[in-house]
Amino acid sequence: MIDPDGYTYCHEHLHIDLSPQKGDLDCRLDQYALIKSEMDALVERGVYNIVEVTNSFMGRNPQFIESLISDTGINVLLSTGYYIEGFFPPEIYTKSARAISQEMIREIVVGVEGSSLKASVIGEVGSSENAFTEMEQKVFEAAAMAHYETGRPISTHQSMSTMGRQQIELLQRFGVDMERVTVGHCDLKDNLDDILWLLDQGCYVQFDTIGKNSYYPDSRRIEMLKALSERGRLNQVMLSMDITRRSHLQQNGGLGFCYLVDSFVPQLLAHGISPAEVDTMLKHNPYTVFQ
Repeated sequence: MIDPDGYTYCHEHLHIDLSPQKGDLDCRLDQYALIKSEMDALVERGVYNIVEVTNSFMGRNPQFIESLISDTGINVLLSTGYYIEGFFPPEIYTKSARAISQEMIREIVVGVEGSSLKASVIGEVGSSENAFTEMEQKVFEAAAMAHYETGRPISTHQSMSTMGRQQIELLQRFGVDMERVTVGHCDLKDNLDDILWLLDQGCYVQFDTIGKNSYYPDSRRIEMLKALSERGRLNQVMLSMDITRRSHLQQNGGLGFCYLVDSFVPQLLAHGISPAEVDTMLKHNPYTVFQ
């Protein structure tokens, strides 16, 4: 569970391999020494928790995570579930939502096979860009079932900040507790109205692609966070970077995991976000959601 004394990155990948689907070795994040170095640096800065949302068929490696925990002291929450269309194993299409949910429940209650770790987050379960396929909706139904049985939170993936409303409407139909849902990738387009609607439903939202300026500039993320601050809505917002590629690591020329606390947070403070609001987004909200 969350260490309440430190900051939390709410949506990260410490070991992920989407290279088979994307045909790009850069999408295999597995360089242990470099990632260990960055986790050491995070702990030094007071970031004690990582919500690791790599799930089955995304290249999850629990042994890799066990070593990071042992070697750095970082606290890692593992996830269970399935990602989005195009990244599902073939056999999932013949399974019922109940059967998929039982897989999730087993990883939460019994543990992730081949390790001593248990999953404590249902995620990242997602939808495609401007589409929410039948199979993706079945995974959401399974996630709702697993949530009912375990009480664990659900963390979602929006492709390019689309379909968040549809995700929440579906989970609402399944009766999921909105205070135990966090919607991912809300910071990839100008969508303040969508974000306010999500907040009004009672769920949390993630500004979790910080530093990915090629998708959407951090300056606009700061503008949106400032707008939410002015409305008193940051008590449902969390922050992260969603590092997924070798090229994202600092020693490979990327921004690295520390960019969020070393660069982005000072920019927030310079734009009038208060230190208390930063603590709310990086400490208190994650503890509430993921405890």
